Amino acid sequence: MPYGNKPRRQIANISVLGTTQLHLKHPLIVAWWSCAFPGFGHLLLSKYLRALSLFIWEFVINTYAHMNEAIVYSFTGQFDKATDVLEIRWLALYAPVYLFAIFDSYRTTVDMNTLFLLADRENAPFTSFRMNALETNYIDKRNPSTVIIWSLLMPGMGHLYIHRLLTAIVVLTSWVIIIYQSQLLVSFHYSLIGKWEQVSSVLNMQWFLYIPSLYAFSLYDAYVNTIENNKLFAREQNSFLAREYQSKQFIMPSKL
Repeated sequence: MPYGNKPRRQIANISVLGTTQLHLKHPLIVAWWSCAFPGFGHLLLSKYLRALSLFIWEFVINTYAHMNEAIVYSFTGQFDKATDVLEIRWLALYAPVYLFAIFDSYRTTVDMNTLFLLADRENAPFTSFRMNALETNYIDKRNPSTVIIWSLLMPGMGHLYIHRLLTAIVVLTSWVIIIYQSQLLVSFHYSLIGKWEQVSSVLNMQWFLYIPSLYAFSLYDAYVNTIENNKLFAREQNSFLAREYQSKQFIMPSKL
């Protein structure tokens, strides 16, 4: 029901910067992404300012504490080097914010699932088209396979395809920084010309270890949002057709 002159809750907001919508998410999955990389869980929830703060914190604290480097040494059985490389002054700052990112993303997911159920029941109309001098955004059906292909070519490109500009900016910027600092392309170049002894020596493992989580998150988030955007497109069309063409005398059967 409307709240005053406006709907109390809307299920989606269409802006020139992207489409933000409420939909059911599994709290444990969101918390797991926060565990994989602080900030990912909040990006899934479209909490961009909080996600960006956690991104910057993760890069700064993890890099100066040399945590990823210590993880590599631990995996290879070089435990003495793992202990020596850790910077305790930075490491002590890591745990509280890391745990908060997991807790807050889980708690927020539970709250937003409740908000979705309430907004779904209210079924308030929302604007499906936005345009200004810089951008145009509208809800439309997109092919999930196309999103996967673009995200595989470069993380963030799939988000550009579905017009999630803020997530695309965060992911693309992080990807460029990580690739440059890890020297992955330099290592790849040496492998192409057969200088195998230099392939591993040039890699910066501290930064290289960021790549798997960012790559996997880009694929997952772009795919899920494509599916949910397609559902939103169908919802908006159903509401429009029912509002404009359905007989007022028709009584919709109640949901069981």
